[in-house]
Amino acid sequence: MTEPSAASCEVVLPDALLRLYPEAERRLTVAAADVGALIDALDQRWPGMGACLKDSRPSVRKHISIMIDGERTALETKIVPGATVFVLTAVSGG
Repeated sequence: MTEPSAASCEVVLPDALLRLYPEAERRLTVAAADVGALIDALDQRWPGMGACLKDSRPSVRKHISIMIDGERTALETKIVPGATVFVLTAVSGG
């Protein structure tokens, strides 16, 4: 169920999540008022995905970036209608 003020946005998921949740779609439309509600909506579709994206504080996990219009977001960041939300994972190497 979505909130009355929820905005419909496009979400782009990273390969790392698609490997963990092969039934998930790379691009999908979600209605959510803010980033926290977006994560909850993803978790409702694919149980456990929310725990991959946010921790118990609650906060977006340190190795995850959720970007809207090129800006890193927090759970309370509002989502405007038509926004594209990118979920990114950290890249490491050496």
